[in-house]
Amino acid sequence: MQERLQKLIAQAGIASRRAAEELIASGEVTVNGKVITEPGTKADPETDHIKVRGKLINIKLRDREQAYILLNKPKGYLSSASDPQRRKLVTELVKGMGRLHPVGRLDFNTEGLIILTNDGEFTNNVAGSKTIPKIYQVKTKGMPTEVAIRKLRRGLKLEDGFKTAPADIKILKPTDKNGWYEVTLFEGHNQQIRKMFDAVGHSVVKLKRTAIGAITDQGLPVGSHRKLTPTEIESLTGKK
Repeated sequence: MQERLQKLIAQAGIASRRAAEELIASGEVTVNGKVITEPGTKADPETDHIKVRGKLINIKLRDREQAYILLNKPKGYLSSASDPQRRKLVTELVKGMGRLHPVGRLDFNTEGLIILTNDGEFTNNVAGSKTIPKIYQVKTKGMPTEVAIRKLRRGLKLEDGFKTAPADIKILKPTDKNGWYEVTLFEGHNQQIRKMFDAVGHSVVKLKRTAIGAITDQGLPVGSHRKLTPTEIESLTGKK
């Protein structure tokens, strides 16, 4: 059956669907020896020879077992499958699962839940979702005023020009010098929570993602990982 090339590339675990479109546009995809640059081009992996950067992906599509791993990321790991600076990668914490990539990102110095997979379509759907809540515990330098918290809840313009959506912010028990908050977001702008609190004059000194949708870090120590259950995968994608 013919399907769009970007979907097949994503299913093969080569890249997300959006990144697959970029591969096609840059002329790095061939079908039966012909370079394809037109987005939306279809192919049949049963009858067509599909190559990405000169490597045949048909076997990957035929034999590949999809993996969905929940990792409780420690600080000091990069949420990427590669890094020219040779920093430690989240993929190094998950061995024996084949080539995986992270779904979305967590900052280098942020702890907490991140999903690793080889399913590019899953990555595209989950990372781009505006309906899956992500919950964070936030420790701030000093304690923001009630006015500042109201601004964060309503949404505000960041220094880089991004306008945040309204956020659910619960006040947790503070220390003498630090505020603690539970923040729920439905979006994932780069370093968003850090930038939000910077905007009200209180930098973040500790940040941890504790939940993705209904999936929590309960029973999963920092640095550990486990497979997502079929029910958990369905809760994120709506697909059985």
